[in-house]
Amino acid sequence: MTALLGTVLERDGSVYRVATADGLVRAILTGKAKRDTTRVVVGDRVRLESDPEADLHAIVGVEPRTALLERRVPEGRGARPVAANIDQVFVVTATVDPAPIPQLIDRLLVVAEANEIAAAVVVNKVDLDPGAALIERLRKAGYAVYPASVRTGEGMAEFAAALAGRISVVTGPSGAGKSSLLNRVQPGLQLRTAEISAKVKRGKNTTVSAVMLPLEAGGYLVDTPGFSEVGLWGIDPGQLDTCFPEFRRFLGDCRYADCRHRSEPGCRVREALDTGAVARDRWDSYLVLLEELESAPEEWE
Repeated sequence: MTALLGTVLERDGSVYRVATADGLVRAILTGKAKRDTTRVVVGDRVRLESDPEADLHAIVGVEPRTALLERRVPEGRGARPVAANIDQVFVVTATVDPAPIPQLIDRLLVVAEANEIAAAVVVNKVDLDPGAALIERLRKAGYAVYPASVRTGEGMAEFAAALAGRISVVTGPSGAGKSSLLNRVQPGLQLRTAEISAKVKRGKNTTVSAVMLPLEAGGYLVDTPGFSEVGLWGIDPGQLDTCFPEFRRFLGDCRYADCRHRSEPGCRVREALDTGAVARDRWDSYLVLLEELESAPEEWE
């Protein structure tokens, strides 16, 4: 029997909702797959077999993952997978109302980098303030930036095109306009994510639940509550510098192999501050995150 391939969209207890070429099916882990398969999460590409005597398919295997978003297990060691095979993360920030918080933007970008997921930034509300300095800061750091305005429609076609055909996470601080952006891309989409969020809040054991929502133009939006809570726990402090794209060309050229780019002599990253190749407030964000990692409790390691 040829196994049917599908993508996990949602988990409800022990049952998975899976999108296949033949449509949506419901599936469960059974037998050997349950023993041998790592935890199946939203975004996993799975192999299925049908059971003629039941309305459920059986998940018989999981295809290799291209990316895995994980969250630290509260009050303990180890990690819990949240979503797999995410192509990209979009961090949404507003130019004003509320004012952007560069260190929060940088934190979310580092979370994506640490999980080896491509990241970009949507700078919203450019009709109220063009946000030129913020956009330049992010582009200089190496990120694609999508200036946008839900009110005027500026940048919406470009953002929608970037989502099409890809598996994406859209995240950002409250008030940045994520809901309005998603509704502009696909009317009713954010209503669906709001329903999911309410469901997650009601559940006692679903705090790491994620759901994949199909986009009409192709691709999926992954709604994962508390993306920022994925956090930095899994990053070796000595590797944090690799999560800043503009640092990378200088790494390995510092005088000391274990340079943390604070005040060490012969630090190429600090020299780049003087030439303007690295923005000082990005370096400030790096130092804040480095201190957080170095002072993390042992169970985070």
